[in-house]
Amino acid sequence: MTNKIAIGLGLMIAFALILDYALQDWEGSIFVAQKLADLIEWMAFWR
Repeated sequence: MTNKIAIGLGLMIAFALILDYALQDWEGSIFVAQKLADLIEWMAFWR
């Protein structure tokens, strides 16, 4: 991954978080965080 790609991805993620805050008051980010926590718990079961 080049620096240009890394900066571009970082800016896109930051822009998506800003939009989520402005338009949905963190609802999308909270949903994704909860699903990630469920995935981590499910993966720990298989360890």
